Amino acid sequence: MRARIYQPSRNAMQSGMGKTKTWILEFAPTERREVDPLMGWTGSGDMSSQVRLRFESCEAAQDYAREHGIDAVVLRTHKRKANVRARGYGENFATDRRQVWTH
Repeated sequence: MRARIYQPSRNAMQSGMGKTKTWILEFAPTERREVDPLMGWTGSGDMSSQVRLRFESCEAAQDYAREHGIDAVVLRTHKRKANVRARGYGENFATDRRQVWTH
């Protein structure tokens, strides 16, 4: 059984880094997906492709894969530099601004 271990990227709709600290072990599909002729839904008999296991660290995910005989590939991501302003969003509405706010 093949799997991949990765850290999820941040949501494109948000500026925060929530749900990106955990590591995920996700199984590769073993069967092709088929389209149901009556309803048009896609489906598969492969239950393991629906399983996503979450771990606190990459080492924990690798240990789990070794214990259960899973051939896992680790995908490392490029770490993004934190973009934290000193006063944050509230600075846009501050009364003691140092410069004039214009469009």
